[in-house]
Amino acid sequence: MPVSAIAPTLVDGTGERDALSVLNSVFGLSAFRGAQQQIVEHVTGGGNCLVLMPTGGGKSLCYQLPALLRAGCGIVVSPLIALMRDQVAGLVEAGVNAAVLNSTLSFDEASEVERRLLASDLDLLYVAPERLLTPRCLALLDQASISLFAIDEAHCVSQWGHDFRPEYIGLSLIAERFPDVPRIALTATADEATRKEIVDRLGLAGAPSFVASFDRPNIRYEIVDKQNAQTQLKAFIAERHRGDAGIVYCLSRAKVEDTAAALAKAGVEALPYHAGLDAATRAKHQDRFLNEDGVVIVATIAFGMGIDKPDVRFVAHLDLPKSIEAYYQETGRAGRDSKPSTAWMAYGLSDIVQQRRMIDESAGSETFKRVSIDKLDALVGLAETVSCRRSRLLGYFGETVAGASCGNCDNCLSPPSLRDGKVAAQKLLSCAYRTGQRFGAMHLIDVLVGRMTERVGQFGHDKLSVFGIGRELNEKQWRAVMRQLVAMGHLRSDSDAFGALKLTESARGVLKGETEVWLRESAPGSRNRAIRTKSRRGDLASQPASQGGGADSALHAALRGWRSAIARQRGVPAYVVLHDSTIDGIASVRPTTLSQLRNISGIGDKKLEHYGAELLALVKAGA
Repeated sequence: MPVSAIAPTLVDGTGERDALSVLNSVFGLSAFRGAQQQIVEHVTGGGNCLVLMPTGGGKSLCYQLPALLRAGCGIVVSPLIALMRDQVAGLVEAGVNAAVLNSTLSFDEASEVERRLLASDLDLLYVAPERLLTPRCLALLDQASISLFAIDEAHCVSQWGHDFRPEYIGLSLIAERFPDVPRIALTATADEATRKEIVDRLGLAGAPSFVASFDRPNIRYEIVDKQNAQTQLKAFIAERHRGDAGIVYCLSRAKVEDTAAALAKAGVEALPYHAGLDAATRAKHQDRFLNEDGVVIVATIAFGMGIDKPDVRFVAHLDLPKSIEAYYQETGRAGRDSKPSTAWMAYGLSDIVQQRRMIDESAGSETFKRVSIDKLDALVGLAETVSCRRSRLLGYFGETVAGASCGNCDNCLSPPSLRDGKVAAQKLLSCAYRTGQRFGAMHLIDVLVGRMTERVGQFGHDKLSVFGIGRELNEKQWRAVMRQLVAMGHLRSDSDAFGALKLTESARGVLKGETEVWLRESAPGSRNRAIRTKSRRGDLASQPASQGGGADSALHAALRGWRSAIARQRGVPAYVVLHDSTIDGIASVRPTTLSQLRNISGIGDKKLEHYGAELLALVKAGA
């Protein structure tokens, strides 16, 4: 029997089921967060809406609860099988009748799900967009009692979104075919253009938008100058996140394989994931990442959307993403459990050149290319900023942050110094101009530092007035100057000329001395040491992820070991059984009765029934 049909204890004085009671009874939570209650009440009352809420902010409850409170079955449109599987597993653990309808089911299994839907034996049904739009599925929904439609990862509907999925466009049919069923669209990232397209395509005109803060204060944002990215990554993991689960993003499949192998050789439990691997290998690696502790996945962007693992302690980028939306979405996979986590990226001039080349060579329209370049420029601005990264990131989404410092990004923890870079900029721009604007970074540096290479001699650039005028800076420093001038828009990379650096219109003002140029000092060694030192002093990002404050480590280990065994028995990820925060609560409170255990966040009625006696026995043994 569905949850929506049970529990006389879940009704208030008017006979209506009370949302807070269901929240507590089913999910073991004592209170709503942020705008959750307002959203739940709006949708339960039959209203449509758009919800923008950061990853880990509790979006799922915004449609799961109304589906339990309204008559019928909630239909959840989700783009990835992994997301459906994990969410359904968690709901079933909580006593909710939930199921999936996707390509992984056999004909008999799919038929059984369809039978349960028509028999009103489901609270929630997760469906892939391409499955929902088939005539068979639409005919099935016509016969069923539907409480609501939830379109998860709704940014996929927008061509300006960072994860556009063509099949999402067809979801406009929902509003036309089921006009009286409430629709809730949800996403963690969407700028104004993307929000508008979501509203237009999903028929949400006039419906309220609930926009939560995009801030993830538990995530530390760090961007370092790229030197040897693999070496830097290995040092970062060894010094800050040894034994932690993490995701490393690379742009190419070859780099994924190479990086995973390098990490494995360094003693990190690292696995590759990209579209070039066969489906069985991808599934095996993803399952290990989800079900085991301390596994690091090295992946292209083919991995991640819909990954519900709450204890990812870091997300690292070895290549620049395409936009701030993509960066925010990918880094947001860290710390979904609100515990200290790190978003780390190694970034250099080659990243900008590579992304610009990809945009220029794409088959998109000129409008699409222009928007893509604007989005890339915004991300480069975030990477180059000398102010608080969090403020810059949130400002992109239209959110103003109080105060100049967040206290948990590299720029706030170890503020970079600025120097007057006008003379260096003039030397570099002059060098690019006098060599014909036909050469890339390495050749320009050879000329500037007076390095007599075969190529320099071949083109006679040793005879130019700019030969050797930049000996006061080394190669690494000149690369930093180039990168920042590209970020400022005074130089651009020409994809038609194999990455040659060319002057832009604004370079004229720099060469004439009319435009000020301030450059950030590149001193990554001392800067990173300062951040590590502050971490060792016990600030947010260095607190142990696996233990609660003052909790006994032996009891923690026993609880985690028990959870792993239960997860293996049930064939679900460990966090589906109990979240780390719930284990922290048990270890901290040390309950001795079922009533005390029930009061711990994350312990609902079903979990108390299934696991209560075993958990109390573990606590007693630990005492």
